[in-house]
Amino acid sequence: MQAQVPFLSFEFQHGQAREAILAAMARVYDSHWYVLGEEVRRFEQEYAAFNDVRECVGVANGLDALVLALRALHIGPGDEVIVPSNTYIASWLAVTQVGATPVPVEPELATSNLDPALIEAAITPRTRAIMPVHLYGQACRMPEIMAIAGRHSLLVVEDNAQSQGAAFDGQLTGSFGSASGTSFYPGKNLGALGDAGAVTTNRPELARQLRVLRNYGSERKYHNEVVGYNSRLDELQAAVLRAKLPLLAQWTRQRQQLASWYGQHLAGIEGLRLPALSPGASHVYHLYVVHHAQRDALQHHLTEQGIGTLIHYPVPPHRQPAYAHLGLPPGALPIAEALAATCLSLPLWPGMTEEQVAAVAAAVRSFRPLPGPHAH
Repeated sequence: MQAQVPFLSFEFQHGQAREAILAAMARVYDSHWYVLGEEVRRFEQEYAAFNDVRECVGVANGLDALVLALRALHIGPGDEVIVPSNTYIASWLAVTQVGATPVPVEPELATSNLDPALIEAAITPRTRAIMPVHLYGQACRMPEIMAIAGRHSLLVVEDNAQSQGAAFDGQLTGSFGSASGTSFYPGKNLGALGDAGAVTTNRPELARQLRVLRNYGSERKYHNEVVGYNSRLDELQAAVLRAKLPLLAQWTRQRQQLASWYGQHLAGIEGLRLPALSPGASHVYHLYVVHHAQRDALQHHLTEQGIGTLIHYPVPPHRQPAYAHLGLPPGALPIAEALAATCLSLPLWPGMTEEQVAAVAAAVRSFRPLPGPHAH
């Protein structure tokens, strides 16, 4: 019988957290208070403590977290923000939505994370900030990025949507920049049961501004200081996240163990590039991404073998119609394009077994590449 390994399963996590989550939901239901109440306040305290920062501000989703962070830092029209060329498009969208211009910088081929060596060449008099994205769960080389920002008086806004709990030289992602946006989309390592997000920061005044912005620009009801948003973390989602947060470290260790097993079982397969770790970086394996020149054929083969996979992400932002106005033709950002053409995310989720990892690896090993150059 073919091995059936889904790309993602919530069964183990939701089974483990079920009683706590249902109790949390009942607690909110019985409280009769459903927006900006005790659950959000407590989750903000707990997530700030988890992230080793002074402040956390819960918002509606991860994109809003980045938009509000940029707004609170007064980044807007006429400004440029350095972004990775190969991130999920939300990183770019946040820059665009505040009226600023995303300026893409290529990643390191080995890690897919923003290459610090290429940042300074992209800085212009209009550059206001750098937005490093801790992609797939691995911390960017933040000490170098922070040093560049310091030399050029730039702000740093981290996109930590995929890397809750990752660190560089022992310092947690989401605690380096002026602010950091994160997402609690259900599939994330710490996922809500719907859209949810947060901004973390060590700057109390910035946190105050974020709380005003997320709530119609109002600190006091019906008194509006600025043109704000309706972007509030829901009480129900905050309660769910509070139930899951104590389990996150355990789930992260499981993800790291699964990645270690993958490394062993996939070793030595010709043409397959495995995830690489920067010295000093930790990886929480939101995604386990391999690369192969014949990615589409490999994905088709795995599907036939009953192995679920996804592509994160098949089209880089600069090749999306949404960013045609930037005038970046095919080949303009070759590393981003090469990564998009070759990346494949394999199944990895808490509760997965070594037997399932071995089954995925066996299916990968049984793939027979087509002869000749068939890279994209």
